[in-house]
Amino acid sequence: MDAIVIDTLEPLVAELRAGGYAVVGPVVRERVIRFEEITSADRLARGWTDVQEPGRYRLAEGDGEMVFSFAASPDSAKAYTQPPRQTLFRMRGEQIEEAEEDAPRVALLGLRACDLAAIAVQDRVFLGGRHPDPAYLRRRQALLLIAVNCAVPGGTCFCVSMHTGPRATTGFDLALTELAAPHRFVVETGSARGEPIAAALPHRPASAEDLAASAEVSRDAAEHMGRHVETEGIQERLSAHDSPRWAQVGARCLTCANCTMVCPTCFCSTVEDATSFTDGTAERIERWDSCFTLDFSEVNGTPVRGSNPGRYRQWLTHKFSTWIDQFGMSGCVGCGRCITWCPVGIDVTEELANLP
Repeated sequence: MDAIVIDTLEPLVAELRAGGYAVVGPVVRERVIRFEEITSADRLARGWTDVQEPGRYRLAEGDGEMVFSFAASPDSAKAYTQPPRQTLFRMRGEQIEEAEEDAPRVALLGLRACDLAAIAVQDRVFLGGRHPDPAYLRRRQALLLIAVNCAVPGGTCFCVSMHTGPRATTGFDLALTELAAPHRFVVETGSARGEPIAAALPHRPASAEDLAASAEVSRDAAEHMGRHVETEGIQERLSAHDSPRWAQVGARCLTCANCTMVCPTCFCSTVEDATSFTDGTAERIERWDSCFTLDFSEVNGTPVRGSNPGRYRQWLTHKFSTWIDQFGMSGCVGCGRCITWCPVGIDVTEELANLP
């Protein structure tokens, strides 16, 4: 289907809900852009922008009619592909019950190109090996992905360096580009699931001027990235190199795991067993974990990586080097979340640049 233009998102939200999808989009909650279920386009974060720098995030008033004039929020698709907490199985006496939890139909509205790239990374991790994760597959197949081509990159973004944005080129069902003067949205379809949804909306064909304006939004965003990473030779530099820089950054790092919690590709998890004293039922639960926690690498009561520098080095080296060895792709998509939400403002682009 050729690109179309719509004037409002309300019919899109209504069409998705009529099709049985829970619509999840960016809203303002407690002075942060967060993703949560909406029943109307009026709930979206219209008229807001954000300021993001290392260790700093704040909202600011933007153009009153623009809906997506902000950069990546702390939320990503990861919570819907790999939930923070899930039950793996239950035991009742000696009987084991596999916990095949429902995979609700969810339409994620407002994903950025870096988020789509992160989903592709997770697909490779959870589905690309000899033992695909069936629960991940169920959740993934239930997702409808609606991207928004980024117009306002944040001060910590570097997706251009990682070749993941700012324009969505693959991995979406629908992609929107928000235009001003007059306010409208160019809609492109990227899958067979997206085409009937777009066709059902009140629309008109996109003109040459609409398409040119859409392309200009992406060009302008690409020219205003907040950060840059030189990726040439980075895998070899990280895997074969020791440096006093690790000790310097380790002295600043709180090992709080904020960076891994907001990262859209980090997939570390642990399992916990719990027993109910009322009915004797036992459960095994999987929850998010982080390579920054002291007991993550514990073997025989002793952590393999017991120091802050060692844990930071493990994380950064995995992201930009050994992840490629494992999965054939980088573990970083350049969204900048780890920089923004680090309490002490550690900047991965700065650390990479200062490694000899």
